[in-house]
Amino acid sequence: MLHIQKFVVNMIQENCYILNDETNEAVIIDDGAYYPEEKKAIEQYILNNNLKPVHLLDTHAHFDHIMGNEDLFQKFDLKAEFHENDAYLYDTISLQIQSLLSNKLNVHKVPAGPFIKSNDLISFGNIQLRVIETPGHTPGGVCFYCESEKVLFSGDSLFKQSIGRTDLPGGDGVKLLESLKRNILTLPDETKVFPGHGPSTTIKDEKERNIYFK
Repeated sequence: MLHIQKFVVNMIQENCYILNDETNEAVIIDDGAYYPEEKKAIEQYILNNNLKPVHLLDTHAHFDHIMGNEDLFQKFDLKAEFHENDAYLYDTISLQIQSLLSNKLNVHKVPAGPFIKSNDLISFGNIQLRVIETPGHTPGGVCFYCESEKVLFSGDSLFKQSIGRTDLPGGDGVKLLESLKRNILTLPDETKVFPGHGPSTTIKDEKERNIYFK
């Protein structure tokens, strides 16, 4: 059985998720923790529950989703796994922060792990997550879908009654809508969606209430 723990972190209020099953193997999705107390809370949760992190996954490489990667690399030797089309964003995290926040934050990128692509299967314990490409918010945006549990981690591609912004460098609104309609809205209606910001939703609710799909 899949257990999902959410942490809301950093100045952008980003959702970081830790997933595990009864084997205690775990994956972390989008660790954007910036403040020391956030990093400590995530580390303590892993240690207190005797979890064994085996993957660090990024739905995309915007700074607010990857600021915690350095800490996880140092503590658990986890390298970030993301789509190759976001490699430029990942390599320029400092430029992103200066451009969007007009500020300098003490954030460093860490070595990247293997790139992920459409239909790759990420395994931990008895669980598998399938990579679904949803470019548009960023060139390499992806979602992670667990078919056995009917849950989707959508990053900033799909939100409750909204979609990700596409006005940042590399954004493409047409591509995002096309990829969501083709690859995400075709999932089972009961699929629960855990986005990169804000509350969870379901595929059924988004098909019925999201104005972008009317």
